[in-house]
Amino acid sequence: MVNLTIDGKAVTVPTGTTILEAAQSIGIEIPHFCYDKDLTVFGGCRICVVEVEGARNLQASCSTPVTPGMVVWTESERVVKTRQMILELLLGNHPVDCIVCDKTGDCLLQDYCYRYGVKESPFIGEKKQLELDRDNHLIERDQNKCILCGKCVQVCHDVQVTGTIDFVERGFYTRVTTPYDLPLNTEICRFCGQCVGVCPTGALVNKQFKGTRPWEVSKVRTTCLFCGVGCNFDLNVKDGRVIGVTPTPEAPVNGRSLCVKGRFHKDLLYNPERITTPLIKRDGQFVEASWDEALDEIASRLKEIVAADGANAVAALSSARCTNEENYLMQKFMRTAVGTNNVDHCART
Repeated sequence: MVNLTIDGKAVTVPTGTTILEAAQSIGIEIPHFCYDKDLTVFGGCRICVVEVEGARNLQASCSTPVTPGMVVWTESERVVKTRQMILELLLGNHPVDCIVCDKTGDCLLQDYCYRYGVKESPFIGEKKQLELDRDNHLIERDQNKCILCGKCVQVCHDVQVTGTIDFVERGFYTRVTTPYDLPLNTEICRFCGQCVGVCPTGALVNKQFKGTRPWEVSKVRTTCLFCGVGCNFDLNVKDGRVIGVTPTPEAPVNGRSLCVKGRFHKDLLYNPERITTPLIKRDGQFVEASWDEALDEIASRLKEIVAADGANAVAALSSARCTNEENYLMQKFMRTAVGTNNVDHCART
C-alpha cells in the first residue's frame, strides 16, 4: 500500500494505482477525455494533468503511478490555466454548434469548457472540413468534432478485436477513419456501437437518439432477450416510447458491452407483425384471448393429453429469446410437473 496526499487529503491505495484512480477513490474527480478504466492507458489528451510537488512538469494523472509521500494538487492555478489552454486548443479546431449538436448535455468537452469558463478559442487558423459519414442507418460519424482521444480506436481493437478504425496521417491532418476511408458498412464493421458508447463528444452518434436531449429521456433497466447471455441495459423512453438502448456499467454480465442486436434493434418492439396478445385457435382460426384464458386452455389440454396418452405424448420447445432462468423453469416444469424429458430448443436452427 502507498500513502500520499491529494488536495490536502490523505489517501492510501495499492501499489500501481495511478494518481487519477487514487483521486477517484476519495471522491476527487479529475477531468479526462482519453482515460477509461476498461481500456489500455493512452495518455494523449493531457486534460488530466496535475501538479506533483517536486516534479518539474505537470504529470498526466491517468498514467502516473502514485509513490510514497507524494503530494498532489489537482486544481492549482498552474493546473487550471493549463487545462484552459488545452480546451482552447481543442476548440480552435472544433465546431462550436452546441445549440444544435445532438450530443448537447452529454458531451465532456462541453462540460469541461463550462467547468473552466472557456467560451471560445483565441487560436485562429485552418479548420478541418471532413466529410460526414451518414451512409449507414445506425451510426453517424462527424470527424470534425473528433478530439483524437483514441477511445473509439482502443475499444474497437482491444475489446471488440475488430480493427474497423484507426489513426491515420500525422499532426494537424491526424484523423480516425476506416481502411481506405470507406464509409462504415457490414463488410468492415460489426456495428456493435462500442465506439459510440465511449465517444466523449458528438463525433460519433447513435442515429436513434438524434433530435433527443438527455433530459427528455427516462431510463428503465432490463435484461436483453436476444439470447441467453443475460446482458443488462437501459431502455431509453421518451413520451412513453422506447427510442433506443444504452449500456450500464453496473451490468454484472456485460458491463458496457452490447452486440448490434441488443444496442440497435429496438425496432422489433414496434414491428407490426409482433404478437402482443395470446392467440387461441377457434374453428380453425387464431383469435385473441386473455392471459387467463390462454393459461386455462394450456392447463386443460395438457391434463387431457397426459391422462389419455401419458406424459411422453407431450413435448416442450423453448426459445433463444428467453433468459437462461426462464429456459431453466421450462425444462424444470416439463420434467417435474408433467413428467417427461421431451425438451428441446429453437436454437437448433
